[in-house]
Amino acid sequence: MSWNRIEGNWMEYKGKIREKWGKLTDQDLQVIKGKREQLEGKLQQLYGKTVEQAKQEVDEFAAGCDTSSRGT
Repeated sequence: MSWNRIEGNWMEYKGKIREKWGKLTDQDLQVIKGKREQLEGKLQQLYGKTVEQAKQEVDEFAAGCDTSSRGT
């Protein structure tokens, strides 16, 4: 799934993101506002991930959103 679609439907995806990365607070998600780079940076900060690890996890999350929306 294109990140633009997730960003455009941020309110819908915030819960899924919070489920996947439970250390993110509501305030974090409000500040991120769907911006991929900010999400990746916050994952690096909270989870001690490298830039590459954060990008890969966000890519996998977006791909998972694509497969889960196919049935609807």
